[in-house]
Amino acid sequence: MARPREFDEEAVLDKATEHFWVNGYESTSMRDLAEGTGLTSPSLYNAFGDKRALYRLVLDRYVRSALVDCTEIFESNTPPLQAIERYIDAIIAEALSDKLRKGCFVVNTALEVAPHDEEFREVVTYIFGRIERYLRDSIAAGQADGSISTDQSAADLARLFLGTSLGIRVFARTRPDRALLKGLARPLFSLLRKP
Repeated sequence: MARPREFDEEAVLDKATEHFWVNGYESTSMRDLAEGTGLTSPSLYNAFGDKRALYRLVLDRYVRSALVDCTEIFESNTPPLQAIERYIDAIIAEALSDKLRKGCFVVNTALEVAPHDEEFREVVTYIFGRIERYLRDSIAAGQADGSISTDQSAADLARLFLGTSLGIRVFARTRPDRALLKGLARPLFSLLRKP
C-alpha cells in the first residue's frame, strides 16, 4: 500500500513553477527545485519524476489556467470586437503587473525548450492554435454581424493578432511601458473597425 504524500502537491508545484518561470528550464536544477520546495531531491524524483517531467506538469497547469482565462473572455456574451480588446488589454495588464518580468510561461517555453523538444513543441503549438481559433472565431462572428470589417480574412487577422500578442509578451520583458505596448496593438484594431 502506497504511503500518502506528506506534502501539499499544489504548493510544491507552485514553488517549482516560480523557479522555472524566473530562471528558465535550463538554468533550474533539481537541487534548486529541492531547495525551493523544501523537499529532498529523492522526494521530488519519487513524487514527480525527473526535471523534464516536473516541467511538463508545471506547463500543463499553466496552460489549463491560461485557457480558462481565454474561455472567460471569448466565450462570454461580450461582442466580438470588445472580446478581442479585452484579450489584448489583459495581456498588457498582466505584462505590466509582472514586476520580475518573467513573461508568459508558454512563450518562454516556445523560445527556450520547444525548439529542441518535440513534445514541448506540440504543447506550445496546441495552446497557440487554441488562442488563434478563439481570435478567428471572434473575428468571423464580428464580420458576420457587421461589427468587424471584411476587408481581410478572419484567418489572416487572427494570425496577425496572435503574432502581435506574442510580441507584446516578449517585448514587455525588456520595455514594460503601457503606451508602447498599447501602441503595438492599436494599428491592428484599425484593420478590424469599419471605416
